[in-house]
Amino acid sequence: MRNVELLVPASSLEVLKIAVIYGADAVYIGGEAFGLRAKAKNFTMEEMAEGIKFAHDHHVKVYVTANILAHNYDLDGVREYLTELDNMKPDRPDGLIIADPAIFMIAGEVCPHIDRHISTQANNTNYGTFRFWKDLGATRVVTARELSLREIKEIRANIPEDLEIETFVHGAMCISYSGRCLLSNYFTGRDANQGACTHPCRWKYSVVEEKRPGEYLPVYENERGTYIFNSKDLCMIEHIPDLIEAGIDSFKIEGRMKTALYVATVARTYRKAIDDYLESPEKYQENMPWYLEQIKSCTYRQFTTGFFYGKPSEETQIYDNNTYEKGYTYLGIVGEKDEKGFCRMEQRNKFSVGEAIEIMKPDGRNIPVTVTKMVDEEKTPIDSCPHSKQVFYVRLSEEPEEYDILRRREEEAIPLEQ
Repeated sequence: MRNVELLVPASSLEVLKIAVIYGADAVYIGGEAFGLRAKAKNFTMEEMAEGIKFAHDHHVKVYVTANILAHNYDLDGVREYLTELDNMKPDRPDGLIIADPAIFMIAGEVCPHIDRHISTQANNTNYGTFRFWKDLGATRVVTARELSLREIKEIRANIPEDLEIETFVHGAMCISYSGRCLLSNYFTGRDANQGACTHPCRWKYSVVEEKRPGEYLPVYENERGTYIFNSKDLCMIEHIPDLIEAGIDSFKIEGRMKTALYVATVARTYRKAIDDYLESPEKYQENMPWYLEQIKSCTYRQFTTGFFYGKPSEETQIYDNNTYEKGYTYLGIVGEKDEKGFCRMEQRNKFSVGEAIEIMKPDGRNIPVTVTKMVDEEKTPIDSCPHSKQVFYVRLSEEPEEYDILRRREEEAIPLEQ
């Protein structure tokens, strides 16, 4: 049995630390340029250095995305950027995620000490492609989203043992082939293949007949209209044995735009599921209700198994709305504690003294608590924390630890635009 890596996304230094604490074996991040999530907070070079050191101190690897499809004007900047990454010794990134052959060759020249991984954007659909990249120096290839488990297993049987396979197992699905979408660029001038996707696949559409311009004809599924491109989210938590049997080395979570609560929830759940299965298949099956309860507690669009078991049907789309399912609201991450038991917090959503909330712990426990007191930075008592990113101190009915997450159970759905 091959070693299994749990690879978790991080949009910021704060989220990287949460991913590490909540069970990631590796984290993937983006710098301020040349990655496909330009709208994410991303990392300055100083934050990247701090994040890589934090991860390495916890025996976790870090991979940096450089997976845009480059134009001529990008190439000099790419060379300079990759040289900076190579100079980050002793804590360099452990790997680069690359789609463009030019960037791949530059990386081989200027940072030969950093592994090169081939992004899913490169449309890696057959074992010949895997061999091609291996011969050029790649150590890992990310499968295209359109592959079945049968195809991945066949790839594993026809490539060198030391070439690693990485596959997305959880998160949002793109409606375009391997993410190569032109809708965003066409509608808004923001190029998805340059990292600026506006997610037009989640918008509501109507039909216009060419001889009646301006007359928009809705395609009704119900009174709310239809969302013809809106895919369900991928979730393979119930199929860990099949993923392992296929020979996948790295289980990748999608979500470099997600909150710390989302990252912590998904990382913690997949960590336990993988560990439970490797310890005992029976234990994995027994704990399935817990995995499903936890994975549905963060925002999601309903779940699908994507292409893994064959071509998806109409059941993988959500035609009648563009809302998330939402189980919990993210309140913040517990910081350092003072001598009086107050914990430093930076507000992510408002909560108040007297509220019943939950402490979410890395070890899988969820502890109900009551907010007993709040003070501001001057230690003046306050009743709530209404301001975004407000710094304050909170005391709970049970004392939390640093990096615990505070959350509140909800029973509502929220629009995607939020």
